[in-house]
Amino acid sequence: MSLAGKRIFITGGSRGIGLAIALRAARDGASIAIAAKTAEVNPKLPGTIYSAAAEIEAAGGVALPIQCDLRDEDQIAASIAKAATEFGGIDILINNASAINLTKTEATPAKRFDLMFDVNVRGTFLTSQAAIPHLRESAKAGRNPHILTLSPPLSMKAKWFQHHVAYTMAKYGMSMCVLGMSEEFRKDGIAVNALWPRTAIDTAALQMIPDVDTAACRTPEILSDAAYIVLNRESKGCTGNFFVDDELLASEGITDLEKYSVVPGTKDFLLDFFLD
Repeated sequence: MSLAGKRIFITGGSRGIGLAIALRAARDGASIAIAAKTAEVNPKLPGTIYSAAAEIEAAGGVALPIQCDLRDEDQIAASIAKAATEFGGIDILINNASAINLTKTEATPAKRFDLMFDVNVRGTFLTSQAAIPHLRESAKAGRNPHILTLSPPLSMKAKWFQHHVAYTMAKYGMSMCVLGMSEEFRKDGIAVNALWPRTAIDTAALQMIPDVDTAACRTPEILSDAAYIVLNRESKGCTGNFFVDDELLASEGITDLEKYSVVPGTKDFLLDFFLD
């Protein structure tokens, strides 16, 4: 397996899971556009598009940092166009950017509701929309195009909604993009899949949630290794899937997940919000 020569566009890749996926691809020599909002150092959140680009290039990849607010359709279109021009096309889109607010209905301000829907649902839809023509050209050239979205398996059960209705709807909106687009673009040979973790992942966003024990989490590298598997599969035969990281790794014979533990030896992990 290899992503050498692949042209990748990642949203929200200045830190966390998006950056981990970028670094895994960079080790193969991929060209990676990091499209994220953070261009200046934030004392509350590590990483900028420029620090991410430096890490990507140090890992062996080609980096293109692009400041992009996914709430702005013009910035999305311009960012995709810039990456396609710089790299000569786009082969892979990673819809990683996401806003989270785990609040009950009465405690969810309209501003937070709008942010989650603007970034998660609208951002995923519009970024995919802008990338499709380039991915279609990638398919025609036999370059194995993929869209991979970081969103959970769809399950219309009340228990997934009851604690944070707005957030669940926003994440499921991303998953519905996967469900619909996988079938819509199947004939074009563009793979559209989702990936989600079994356990909570130790990221800067998670650390901002009260009472979360990051010692009971796994590292973002479990998702970057899982994403690497998906992106190397043949696009025509691998689409419409809602992959879970540990199951996907097991399908490739990887069952010892100890190296992904934040604290070595951990047995009881904090399970993700959307999985039994």
